[in-house]
Amino acid sequence: MDRMATEHDMDATRIRQQVDALADFLHAKDAEGLRGLYATDVVSFDIDPPLQHLGVEAKMKNWANAFAFFDDLAYEIRDFHLTVGGDVAFGHGFGRLSGTLKNGSATAGMWVRATFGFRKVDGTWVIAHDQVSVPFDVTTGDAVTDLEPAAPAGA
Repeated sequence: MDRMATEHDMDATRIRQQVDALADFLHAKDAEGLRGLYATDVVSFDIDPPLQHLGVEAKMKNWANAFAFFDDLAYEIRDFHLTVGGDVAFGHGFGRLSGTLKNGSATAGMWVRATFGFRKVDGTWVIAHDQVSVPFDVTTGDAVTDLEPAAPAGA
């Protein structure tokens, strides 16, 4: 195996570990752990207004809002596909935030489409951009929140 292939594989592994860490930090409500996953100048197109959230502080405010709604939460990513090239990479898949709300009711959450842009900074991969979207019915303008990704292979 040549050096470039090995480095590429190691980068892909590190990025996948970052995505796994995102889910772990959310479950633990670890804001500082989450902060370390993002570039300081991250641009986030999240599901809540405004259209864009600029910088890590804005992104952390979004996660603080999620922590305020949930007593217990989990984040799952399914069908994550990754492309790595040099010092940039992008990945896409489906994400679902679920758990127990502060009022005690459990929610299975909804599946959203998630896209991540990564940048290698001083040898560490960070999330430079993320986008979360929900499909909508063009005729009514209503969000379609009951869709699920296909079952994982072998399930």
